[in-house]
Amino acid sequence: MNAVLSRSDWHWPDFGPALCGTMTDRERLGLPDRYVPGRLDAAMVKALQLWRTASTETLLRAVQSRDVNLPDRIAVGNLLALAGDPRIDPVLPEMVDIPGGNVFIGLEESGIDDVLSRFTGLGLDRSWIAKECPRHRLALQPYRMARFPVTNLQYRTFLTETGYNELPSSWAFRQFPQAMGNHPVYTLSADAADAYVKWLSARTGRGFCLPTEAQWEWAAAGPEGSEFPWGNTFDAELLNTAECGILASTPVGVFKGGESPFGLEDMAGNVEEYVADTYAAYAGGEFVRDHLVAIHGSYRVARGGSFARFRDLARTRRRHGHNPRSATYAMGLRVAETI
Repeated sequence: MNAVLSRSDWHWPDFGPALCGTMTDRERLGLPDRYVPGRLDAAMVKALQLWRTASTETLLRAVQSRDVNLPDRIAVGNLLALAGDPRIDPVLPEMVDIPGGNVFIGLEESGIDDVLSRFTGLGLDRSWIAKECPRHRLALQPYRMARFPVTNLQYRTFLTETGYNELPSSWAFRQFPQAMGNHPVYTLSADAADAYVKWLSARTGRGFCLPTEAQWEWAAAGPEGSEFPWGNTFDAELLNTAECGILASTPVGVFKGGESPFGLEDMAGNVEEYVADTYAAYAGGEFVRDHLVAIHGSYRVARGGSFARFRDLARTRRRHGHNPRSATYAMGLRVAETI
């Protein structure tokens, strides 16, 4: 019988953009062909044993506390999913006011080489980073963004009230994942994201929509234009990307310290988030005809990265989209609201 591998038995891959397109998802994530336990598995099992008899009020305090460690917060969040998470209204998302003004988004062209050097080994093509150029200023009116991405529970409410026929392929056997009601919904199309926000607006009489790229980036990066929502230094303990080693979605809002300057959670990692825009070059920038253009012709932009991708996609300026050639693109959404 083969021995179980530990995390120290493998390392993240080092590959170029040409090789990247020929690798399986498992190879791309640096995983061997044998079972590998998750980095936090044992700690989360212990945490479940510790917290399983706690009251909902105690669980709620714990999941929001920076004094509780990450494996415990994840376990507590999963217990809240079963108990009924008070943070998640089935219809109305918790919204955060985002100030408008003349804001900067994008990347200076002189910064491309720096990004490539700091994220070497992840198969990045220079043209993918060039999509972020140039850094430019634009005017944004004040708006609101949801504190969390849309959850499985919220998407189920939409399905039951409308009869909409697109179920997330991440729902095994087309059944609602009861134990993951407070996890972000994912494996959706852009059409489903559009349908959801259209229903939410009609249901509530409010101006819900998908954020524009500019709204999303400003809400994630803030006035300092940080590379990640919390700052400019990557930290695998602050977001759910492949580096964290979970390789699955997590309850929303458990990565304390990873919030954006405006207090939004999960803006980096967990699931990718569709925005309202179809990819186009920024004013003064170059239209990049990369693999996504070759696949789709035109495509909806997504932001933020996911549990199944590496840290480069979690950068606040990174512009990407759904790649149907990979089974692990976790496409979800977050709502905005006009004021």
